[in-house]
Amino acid sequence: MADPKGFMTTPREEWPRRPVEERVRDWDEVYVPGALLPIISKQADRCMDCGVPFCHEACPLGNLIPEWNDLVSREDWRAAADRLHATNNFPEFTGRLCPAPCEAGCVLAINQPAVTIKNVECAIADRVWEEGFAPPRPPDRLSGRTVAVIGSGPTGLAAAQQLTRAGHTVVVYEKDDRLGGLMRYGIPEFKMEKRHLERRLEQMRAEGTKFRTSTAAGRDIGAAELRSRYDAVVIATGATAWRELTVPGRELAGIQQAMEYLPLANRVCEGDLESSPMSAAGKHVVIVGGGDTGADCLGTAVREGAASVTQLDIYAQPGGERDDDAEPWPTYPKIYRLSAAHEEAGELRTAPAADADARLFAASTLRFTGDGNGHVRSLHLVEVDAERRPLSGTGRTLPVDLVLLALGFSGPDRGDGLVDQLGLAMEPRGTVARDADFATNVPGVFAAGDAARGQSLIVWAIAEGRAVAAAVDRHLTGSSRLPAPIGPYDRPMVV
Repeated sequence: MADPKGFMTTPREEWPRRPVEERVRDWDEVYVPGALLPIISKQADRCMDCGVPFCHEACPLGNLIPEWNDLVSREDWRAAADRLHATNNFPEFTGRLCPAPCEAGCVLAINQPAVTIKNVECAIADRVWEEGFAPPRPPDRLSGRTVAVIGSGPTGLAAAQQLTRAGHTVVVYEKDDRLGGLMRYGIPEFKMEKRHLERRLEQMRAEGTKFRTSTAAGRDIGAAELRSRYDAVVIATGATAWRELTVPGRELAGIQQAMEYLPLANRVCEGDLESSPMSAAGKHVVIVGGGDTGADCLGTAVREGAASVTQLDIYAQPGGERDDDAEPWPTYPKIYRLSAAHEEAGELRTAPAADADARLFAASTLRFTGDGNGHVRSLHLVEVDAERRPLSGTGRTLPVDLVLLALGFSGPDRGDGLVDQLGLAMEPRGTVARDADFATNVPGVFAAGDAARGQSLIVWAIAEGRAVAAAVDRHLTGSSRLPAPIGPYDRPMVV
């Protein structure tokens, strides 16, 4: 701990965002470039000598947070980079995309604003690339064993990098034309510019990982060929089977899934399209779903020039402070949070009738109605209580030209046939079944990430990738020195 009194003398200061009017005119990241480094050493000074760092337990990666906070406060960036990469393959991703359960578990957060752990992590990660602290780490020798990783999201990439560095020959199969999974086509550019993804992929290529894009496992390469060609197969396809909204009028045109809408906007940023065929420009938009995917749709629709955007959240508006009885420290509390997209929508007043920013809380969709051409024009909703029961006399109607369903995901998409060709056992909730060693019922086939765990956070995805890599390495060689931060049955801290 560089400054024993830092947590008492230095207030919390976060990475400032660019002015709303400026950032909604482009797709660049929302933060002020270069504004993080001048403040981050003092913020790292706020890390306490707390004795038992609960931030370790709150993060499934087991990040050595007090260690790299201390090193950053002393401006020893190389050592901080080493400690950060000891537990996390991709801190430049988590530093931008993770909701930071570590900060909820910060001991300082018991009665003060937490240490800005996520910002410190991002500062280290960016300094790594600026200073060249992340050279490729190819293995000294090859094991002669081969592994196929199906899916190039954070789980698949983490597993592939760990196994490649252990000396195995790894091929990653991705059904899309570019690598990255939802980080590529689900996460908007304003949350994470894809240059961060590209330079990490270049590092992996230099280490020896091989990639096959536009190749759907189960369709373009069959399960039998995968099993015969490779010594082990890792299923890391993610949970892309979206949940549906079964209400009258769902069949009307103009009602789209969020993951039909977001990839098109990302393709515009990639230069594949001049404009999105689902663009929100000039339209009244309603987003059904109050989570992160809904917020991504919100920020995207604002940048596309929507006439109005409203987001429906079925839960009641949470308070601004932790409920110590319902969600005591160090659990991750459900409190009112203002994402960059909600800040933008609130300042621009995209939804004048909303409860806060662009959100209508405790709102449940009853039905849609359309015009004579079969296109959606109205969304009918009702307020609900804590048990999601409709409240009498609270019905209302919103005009709408585009509805985006952001209701989460239930498990892997089985459309490519891989699950059925392999004969994988499935859990009742739609995820791939596995044992304590991440192994499925099919010998040599392992499952990790959202495909087996269910929809989760990026830190859990990377932790799963690292853990399944250790399990595969052990399966191939009889033992493993690779770290396994979590087990397949571990879950976040809850009451």
